[in-house]
Amino acid sequence: MELRQYFNTFRKWLWLIVLATLVATAASFLATRQQPPIYAAKTTLMVGQTLENPNPTGNEVWLGQQLAQTYAEIAKRDLIRGTTMAALGLTWLPEYTVQLVPNTQLLEIRVVDTDPVRAQAVAGELANQLVLQSPSASDRTRQDRREFVTRQLQELEANIDETKARIDELQQQLAGMFSARQIADTQTQIGALEQKLNGYQGNYASLLAFLEGGINTINVVEPAMLPTAPIGPNKGMTILLAAAIGFLLAAGAAFLLDYLDDTLKDPDDVKDAIDVSTLGAIARIDGDQIGDKLVTSLYPKSPAAEAFRILRTNIQFSSLDNPPRTLMVTSSNPSEGKSTTLANLAVVVAQQGQRVILVDTDLRRPTLHRIFQVPNNAGLTNALLQEHASNEGLLQSTKVENLQILTTGPLPPNPAELLSSAKFAALVETMQQQADVLMFDSPPVMAVTDAAILARQVDGVVLVIDAGRTRRQWAVSAKESLDKVNAHILGVALNRLRPQAGGYYYYYYYNRDYTYGEDGGDDGQRSRRRPSHGKRRWLPRVSSGN
Repeated sequence: MELRQYFNTFRKWLWLIVLATLVATAASFLATRQQPPIYAAKTTLMVGQTLENPNPTGNEVWLGQQLAQTYAEIAKRDLIRGTTMAALGLTWLPEYTVQLVPNTQLLEIRVVDTDPVRAQAVAGELANQLVLQSPSASDRTRQDRREFVTRQLQELEANIDETKARIDELQQQLAGMFSARQIADTQTQIGALEQKLNGYQGNYASLLAFLEGGINTINVVEPAMLPTAPIGPNKGMTILLAAAIGFLLAAGAAFLLDYLDDTLKDPDDVKDAIDVSTLGAIARIDGDQIGDKLVTSLYPKSPAAEAFRILRTNIQFSSLDNPPRTLMVTSSNPSEGKSTTLANLAVVVAQQGQRVILVDTDLRRPTLHRIFQVPNNAGLTNALLQEHASNEGLLQSTKVENLQILTTGPLPPNPAELLSSAKFAALVETMQQQADVLMFDSPPVMAVTDAAILARQVDGVVLVIDAGRTRRQWAVSAKESLDKVNAHILGVALNRLRPQAGGYYYYYYYNRDYTYGEDGGDDGQRSRRRPSHGKRRWLPRVSSGN
């Protein structure tokens, strides 16, 4: 897919992309307006006393971190949740998280709620309940023990000081002794006192560790504060993200739809599918009645009429050395605009000064008599039922100079047999002597065999393709059917092409107030105009290249 094709696809589905983006933006805006502001309260706890210890060991730090992970899990359990709700008189708790600060002994409890006061209260109570579950919790027995340990520490401090003083005294006395016996006795006393001092110091350290709580303690180091500013929702980012998602989803859907769409939409698609050049491209022709479709007669200066003149020129130049005198226009399926295309093409050929006989060989669903508004009481079938096929008295004049039409007449039960008969061939030869160009309107190629039968008897075939509706496989099958009978396919008339197809059109400001008379009307009055009722359109003009 070329960059231009991506751009054309984007432009084609721009309405869907814009609509989806606007809907997503509006929905997100309305949704965010209903969302209340969210607040977050945070409290931090410390597991262990390593910060108070000037020389903590690695084992103490590691044990503190392991205990912190355990407390983090306990804080998420129903035990802590239940006691917290009971303490605050709540029946539910807002969302909260408990996590260990990496590589530390710190626990962080974070509560998110729409009520900032409740968020602060829950964060503080969760921390309090977690402290109560630790050995550092204060109850009466533990308080009594702490008081006892405090007294023991005071006594041990006094004994330690007294023992140190006695050791110093003996060491001073030892320096002035000369008797070996006194020296030995004094050294024995000093040794005994040092052992007692070590005992005192060991007991003192143990009691002090108990008093300070040791490793398995937990304390609040950062109490929960009342949050003053909301943390969310980020309405601007939410709306922007929703708009981006809507845009991307719509763009993806547009490209997917375009990828799955196998219809032929422009000359490049036609060339790629069936390797046939596009002789002309015609925009959609508006009209309430089928007679209004004959724009080359009603509005000869319109861009649509110019498109048919370009089609006429390209057909003539497609076989410059031997211009086709018998031309058939067909399509792959019904309702692709072949009859309208043929009728307008016949008009512009006749306006060029050539004698044209338009033959309706669609003996199943004839349309040309309705376009030219002529009766269909007698026509082709009547000519073929005569002993010697003749169109005498059956050709009807039209409002267009140099253009005659042979309608179908009564519809026969065996159209294919009539078109393949010798009488039909003889009738065609007779009409060639009466006109410069014969044009045939045939049934669709894929519907019946009539088109294939007729295609063998004409100089050239123009295949009408409805842009954006004719599927690739239909066009391929139609061309294969024509190739099987060695039909000379001059090219494709791309019908109902949208201006957005890109690259093949110039835009014109089109007003339906076109002058009749000298410009191709039927009454010679320049002042006669068709009311436009204020309708103005942009219609495309086809480029002259193939």
